[in-house]
Amino acid sequence: MSGIIGKKIGMTSIYSADGQNVACTLVEVGPCVVTQVKTVETDGYDAVQLGFGDKKAKNTSKAMQGHFAKANTTPKRKLVEFRNFEGEAALGNEIRVEEVFAEGDFLDAVGTSKGKGFQGVVKRHGFGGVGQATHGQHNRLRAPGSIGAASFPSRVFKGLRMAGRMGGDRVKIQNLRVMKVYGDKNLIVVSGSIPGAKNSFVILEK
Repeated sequence: MSGIIGKKIGMTSIYSADGQNVACTLVEVGPCVVTQVKTVETDGYDAVQLGFGDKKAKNTSKAMQGHFAKANTTPKRKLVEFRNFEGEAALGNEIRVEEVFAEGDFLDAVGTSKGKGFQGVVKRHGFGGVGQATHGQHNRLRAPGSIGAASFPSRVFKGLRMAGRMGGDRVKIQNLRVMKVYGDKNLIVVSGSIPGAKNSFVILEK
C-alpha cells in the first residue's frame, strides 16, 4: 500500500471529460521525506515512515531531532507509516505526488472529521425533532423522549443513541477519483469531499 501525506486546502469544482461539473477537494501533497525504513529484521515488520510539514527545532524533542538528523532532513510535523510501500524508499529520499498517483487513479482519503462538541440527538443521530413531536411533548421538540428502560432491565443498554460528543473522529473515505495532478505545484484534485477542516492533515492511500 503506497500513500502520501497532504494538507487539505479546500473545495472547488471542475468539469470532467464528459462535461459533468464535479465537486472536488484540493490537497497540497508532499513533497514527503522518508524518515525511517522499517524491516522485519530490525522492527518485526516492513514499513516506510514518511514525514510532511516543517516544524521548528525548538518545538521538537532531542530524541526526534536525532531521528530526523539520521534522514538528513528538518523536523517534520506529521509522521505516517505505510506498509508494503511501492517504489524507491531509501532513508532521506523525497517522495512527490506524481510518483504515487496519476490522473484517473482511485484512492482512499483518511482525515479527522470536524469536531462539533456536545450535540443533541437531532443533530447527532437525525432524530425527528421539530415537526415530528411524539409522546405529547408540547415543549420538548428536540428531546430524545423515552429510552424504554423500566424495572427490567433496570439499566440503559450500551450503544443507545443519545446526546454526546460529535465529530473529531478518524474517518476514511474510499474510492475517490484523482481528477488532476499538478506535480510542479505539489497539488492534487480529488473528486468528492475529504473529512477534516481546511489546513488539516490528510493521508492519501492507494
